[in-house]
Amino acid sequence: MRRIIGLVISGLAVSGLLTAQTLNVQVGNVTYQFPAAQTYSMPFDNGSTLTVMGKAFALSDIDNMYVDETEVTDGSVKVVYNGSSAAITVAGNVAQYLTIAQSGAHVSIAQSSDLATEITYSLSGSSNDGGFYMSGSYKATVELNGLTLTNVSATYSGAAVHVQNGKRIDVKVITGTTNTLRDASTGSQKGCLYIKGHAEFKQKGTLNMYGNLKHAIKTGEYFTIKNATINVLSAVGDGINCSQYFLMESGAINISGVGDDGIQCDIDDSTTGSTGETTDHEDEDSGNVYVNGGTINITVTATAAKGIKADGDLFVTGGTVNITTSGIGKWDTDDLETKSSACLSSDGNMSLSGGTLTLSSSGSGGKGIKSDGTFTLSDSAAVVITTTGGLFYSNGTTTNTNYTGNTDRIDNSYYSSPKGVKAKGAITIDGGKIFVTTSGRNAEGIESKSTLTINGGEIAINAYDDAINSASNMTINGGFVYARATNSDGLDANGNCYIKGGLVYAIGSSSPEVAIDANTEGGYKLYVQGGTIVAVGGLESGASISGGTCKQTSSWTANAWYALNNGNDLVFVFKTPTKTSSGGGGGPGGGGSSQKLVVYTSSTPSLKSGVTPGGTQLFDGVGYYPATATGGSSVTLSSYSSSGGGPGGW
Repeated sequence: MRRIIGLVISGLAVSGLLTAQTLNVQVGNVTYQFPAAQTYSMPFDNGSTLTVMGKAFALSDIDNMYVDETEVTDGSVKVVYNGSSAAITVAGNVAQYLTIAQSGAHVSIAQSSDLATEITYSLSGSSNDGGFYMSGSYKATVELNGLTLTNVSATYSGAAVHVQNGKRIDVKVITGTTNTLRDASTGSQKGCLYIKGHAEFKQKGTLNMYGNLKHAIKTGEYFTIKNATINVLSAVGDGINCSQYFLMESGAINISGVGDDGIQCDIDDSTTGSTGETTDHEDEDSGNVYVNGGTINITVTATAAKGIKADGDLFVTGGTVNITTSGIGKWDTDDLETKSSACLSSDGNMSLSGGTLTLSSSGSGGKGIKSDGTFTLSDSAAVVITTTGGLFYSNGTTTNTNYTGNTDRIDNSYYSSPKGVKAKGAITIDGGKIFVTTSGRNAEGIESKSTLTINGGEIAINAYDDAINSASNMTINGGFVYARATNSDGLDANGNCYIKGGLVYAIGSSSPEVAIDANTEGGYKLYVQGGTIVAVGGLESGASISGGTCKQTSSWTANAWYALNNGNDLVFVFKTPTKTSSGGGGGPGGGGSSQKLVVYTSSTPSLKSGVTPGGTQLFDGVGYYPATATGGSSVTLSSYSSSGGGPGGW
């Protein structure tokens, strides 16, 4: 070996000007590559140690040394898996800062605390019994370059790829490659792919994930994705679990076959102080989810599972989001209340200002959107929500996944109702579109446990229970609102209800329910002050009418097209509902004397029935605005009396 080393060093000295030449030092399956232009002096101490670019080698460890013309990229480490082994190549400029251990295809690399340059770890090849582990304290890049890796042993971390580094880690899913990771079914790993620090997924390759113990992907801090495609095909826990925040700019995430939530973002827990106390830092980027672009497809089936769950706030400004949940509700033994599935869920506020969202929940008590704070819809957001589950009941001892009893007589902690949108805070709709269809006992379309304000946008609700409900005041200043309830009120405010503008088409069920309701029993009132209104089922008795004229008719034809004029101007063409609930007598077309149709416009309203509609469709096809209407016959309207205007029913 001494003679070989002498010849190699002599050869480099003679050809030192040939900077493309590289000294290769092979130790086991690890080859260290030192560019001739960077080697300079190479001390040979006591005949037992060779030092090259700060990396000391014991002669007894060196298996081979040779010179070739391989080009070396500084800061690079390549790991090529091949069955039960792996070949590792290390750039000379970082060799002295790395301690490498290997057992078969299990590779472990520890970065020295003295490292002050970023290393790129390129992983490729295939192994059915291997893994990659890296620890350190300096930011790094991990390239997935056509990697198929399964870790079957908990002895070696258990994760397929484990980065025990709290800094920023770029995960480059190399464009054009397909990568597949599976972890062991035993061990202590938090995810098949675990990154202690910040993970930034980039490039246009594909990553397939299987989480056999817990999560498929787990990051200790934030998670971002741009361009890459991530397919979570199975996981015992969450598909993706992160802290701080989740940010999607582009690319695609497809999640199915998981045992818990699709995407879960936790509030970051930090340990501070000499006693090691833990503090929750609920700052602006703690527990928050941001979807700005790309495509998300999530299907979750687990009990009370969420498609996307934010422990903080949730924001969607762009992209396409498709989420389906089917898990039933459950009894929470800690909070002593029922919990249910939801497509989107936030413990803080939720804002949808862009993107296309299709949300479907079929489990008992399931919800399209659940926000423990405020909910805001605005700008170009387009949302379609469907819930088909029944009411979930449990008190910790008795459980009923399709409860049909009287919920007014039990604590609401014992049941979860299906909802399109439920917010504990205020709901504000400034723009966008939202279409909601719900079925099942107590299934409301949109519910706020506070105030509800509509300033714009297009809202179309078909609900079993109240179409739109607020625990406090409800105010409609503008927008287009269609609210149909087959078993309750179209609009139901448990405070005052103010209609000041916009176009409102509300349909209530049979008496005593009405189309537009305010909590008169609690001393509140319905105030109609502007806009255009069609109310099938009448208005709450005692309504205050100003700023326009209100008319009514008790005879109307079911499933027919009507044209509403304000003076000489056609303002709305609408289709009446098909009579599906009880109540009222039989008049022409299923109408009766108790089934009032109320209209309101700023001037003098008039109606025609049996028209042929045209123009721009509204409310998923039950209305037109701007509209045209031909044919039809005039409807006789009478003056509306606030003392006798409701309840109506149909």
